[in-house]
Amino acid sequence: RATPAAASAVVIFPCVFQAILIFSWVYVRKYQSRRESEVISTITAIFALAVALITSALLPVDIFLVSYMKNPNGTFKVWADANVSRQIEDTVLYGYYTLYSIILFCVFLWIPFVYFYYEEKEEDDSNTCSQVKTALKYTLGFITVCAVLLLIGAFVPLDIPNKKNSTEWEKVKLLFEEFGSSHGLTALSFSISSLTVIGMLAAITYTAYGMSALPLNLIKGTTSASYERLENTEDIEEVKQHLLRIKSKCRDGRPLSSRDRRTLQQLEERLRTLRRRERHLESIEKSWWTKACEAIRPLKIVWGVFFIIVALLFTVSLFLSNLDKALHSAGFDSGFIILGTNLTNPLNMLLPVLQRVFPLDYILITTIVMYFIFTSMAGIRNMGIWFFWTRLYKIRRGKTRPQALLFLCMILLLIVLHTSYMIYSLAPQYVMYGSQKYLVQSNKTIDGQPRNVTLVSKDCDADAPEDQCIVTRTYLFLHKFWFFSAAYYFGNWAFIAVFLIGLIVSCCKGKKSVIEGEVDDDDSDMSDDELSVYYH
Repeated sequence: RATPAAASAVVIFPCVFQAILIFSWVYVRKYQSRRESEVISTITAIFALAVALITSALLPVDIFLVSYMKNPNGTFKVWADANVSRQIEDTVLYGYYTLYSIILFCVFLWIPFVYFYYEEKEEDDSNTCSQVKTALKYTLGFITVCAVLLLIGAFVPLDIPNKKNSTEWEKVKLLFEEFGSSHGLTALSFSISSLTVIGMLAAITYTAYGMSALPLNLIKGTTSASYERLENTEDIEEVKQHLLRIKSKCRDGRPLSSRDRRTLQQLEERLRTLRRRERHLESIEKSWWTKACEAIRPLKIVWGVFFIIVALLFTVSLFLSNLDKALHSAGFDSGFIILGTNLTNPLNMLLPVLQRVFPLDYILITTIVMYFIFTSMAGIRNMGIWFFWTRLYKIRRGKTRPQALLFLCMILLLIVLHTSYMIYSLAPQYVMYGSQKYLVQSNKTIDGQPRNVTLVSKDCDADAPEDQCIVTRTYLFLHKFWFFSAAYYFGNWAFIAVFLIGLIVSCCKGKKSVIEGEVDDDDSDMSDDELSVYYH
């Protein structure tokens, strides 16, 4: 029988899907290079970015569905019998496995193949068959890694160490045994968890920095285009004078020394860069977009203050949640899993209050997920793509190479996998049970005798009977392997440390240039035309 939730989903989900596709197309087209754009790499980047955003939307849907099956008083709704509940849980589970399988396909096969194919095309554009063979040869390495992860996951032991006097642990262990009991599903979960650890490292690097850099950049703004243009003109005159002094040494026919020749070459390159800056600054100074940005400058400051408050709220909540695990969890051998909330945090306090007004709590969870995604994008844009201490690519508007876009989308796919655990760390009880309640007996005693036995509702927790509270599939995914949960726990401490360091660095840095990252010494003169689309 159709339910109101199902009817709403039929209307909402297609609209959300279309919005995600449109955003992915606009975002990729905004940053990709016009001169180096390729159809295959563009489609791959758009598809991968859309998959990342769709996967991030699963968490709010999962929480909503388990919560919607129960009434606010703790009783199940009429239509939510055992069969319907099982069907809903299975539907969410199949949704996770489908999207996670697509992520595995993208990370280990499709994106590497397109990347290496384009790399070969740059070196040899004559033989397509040879390019495909070489790309497949390199991609085979990624496929081998994926196969190894699947094999390990199929046979890895899942036993959770027993704890004394803990019947709650037995209950959780039974849930894990029931969840994805086949070796195939376990193998997929292990592979996804392995990628989630890599996503954790990417989140520590990019998301933590983006949470500090994005709001402070909005608050501080950029330098004036006219002021930068004046300084640039002075630099051009200074370089010209220096060039004239060096060239005057060879007027009488004497050759220049090797040192002077190197200096002359460096100054000529510097002069070309300054002239490109001059053209960009002139375009920006006259553009309608710059005038519009100046008009909404107060709004940017408001948004910056709001984002920094949200970032500090998240950091405090994450710190208190991790401290709670350190003090009250079952320990390292269980992955620091905590079955209740002993130290509350601001977000855990806010969500129960918002539950009273539908759908404010789901809007907040969705907003948090999107906040992590967009701060990750901001962090990648500001830092570029690095391999240890080597910068591989820069993310620049209208000038990003196809390989960089593929890396960007792969990193976002990995960060999205870790986002669910970040949300769980911020609000563990809510992610586990949503807004579910269950009924418990309340006995009133008069003169030592029990009287007026009544049923009262209580928020679902680990003490609730198994048939009264439904655990989200997200929670079971996050804690299927205790050793990954332990890694996530230590990753949260690293995330907090990197955020604080990034906050200090962002506060100490001055205003960004209005053409920050748009003009580099290694750019060609033809690349100047690529930005005219945005400034005219």
